Amino acid sequence: MTAPDFQLDPRLVRRRAGRAAAGYGKVDTLAREVSRRMGERLDYIRITPTRILDLGCGPGADLPGFAQRYPGIPRIAIDSAPAMLAQARGDTGLLKRLMRFGKPAEPYFVCADATALPLARSSVSLVWSNLMLQWLHDPLPALKEAHRVLEVGGMVMFSTLGPDTLKELRASLPPSDAEHLHRFIDMHDLGDALVKAGFADPVMDMDMITVTYAGLDDLLNALRTSGSTNASTSRPRGLVGKGHWQHLRSHYEKLRKNDRLPVTVEVVYGHAWKAEPKVADDGRAIVRFQPKPV
Repeated sequence: MTAPDFQLDPRLVRRRAGRAAAGYGKVDTLAREVSRRMGERLDYIRITPTRILDLGCGPGADLPGFAQRYPGIPRIAIDSAPAMLAQARGDTGLLKRLMRFGKPAEPYFVCADATALPLARSSVSLVWSNLMLQWLHDPLPALKEAHRVLEVGGMVMFSTLGPDTLKELRASLPPSDAEHLHRFIDMHDLGDALVKAGFADPVMDMDMITVTYAGLDDLLNALRTSGSTNASTSRPRGLVGKGHWQHLRSHYEKLRKNDRLPVTVEVVYGHAWKAEPKVADDGRAIVRFQPKPV
C-alpha cells in the first residue's frame, strides 16, 4: 500500500473535482483511452449483469457504453462531487426529457462516498470504476463496499494509477520536494486488497502509456484543469521559489525527445468475483448440503 504517512484530504479532492467538472471533457483523453482498454478486457469476460454501478462516474462518459453493451440494464452512477454528477446528468428540462421518451432509461445518479455506498447488500452485479481508486489513500474500504453491494457471482472491474505514473516529473524535482507529488499504490498491493475485501480469483495487469506535451506548462495546466493535483494532507502549503522551478524545468528538459516532453502513466487494471460466502456475518461457518443426484 502507500506509505503510512501519506493521507489524502477527501474534501479537497471533492472541491478540485467540482472545479474541474465543467472543463473535464476537454482533458479526459487518458480516461477515455483507459475506458476503451477496460472495455476490451470486458469483451473476454462472460457476465450478464442485471444492474450496473459506475463507481466514481465523473462526468458520466462511460455510461452510454453500458447502455449499448447491455441494453435495458439499469445503471447507477455514483460520484462524491456534485458538480461531476451535474455534468453526467446533463440537461434535465422538460423538452429534453420528452426527447428521451422511448430511449433507454436514464441512470440513477447518486452523490456518495465510495467508502459508504447508500446501496443495499447484493443489489448490483457489476461494479465498474475507471480511474477513481487513486483518489483514496487506502482503497480497501471502497473495495469492501463494492463487495458488499455485489450479488454472489457479481464482478468488480477497475482501473487506477500505479507508482510509475509521472515518474519523469518526480525524478526532475529536487529530492526535498517529494511531497509535491501524489503517491500511487502498487499493483500487487491492490491485488492483496481485493483478497482482503473478500473477492475471489483476482486478475491484475498493467499498461505503460506515454503521453507527450510541448512543454512543462502544458503538462501542469492539464493536471490542474483535470483536478489531478496533489491533495495529500502533507502537501507543501507555501509558494515555491524561483530556484525550484528552474531546477524542475532544467532537469525535465533533459528528457525531451522529438521536441516533446514524455509523461509516463502506469495504468493498473483489476477484476475479481464475489464468491459464495464461507462464513456468516456473525463468524459462523456456512455448511451447504447438496442433494444426491437421483
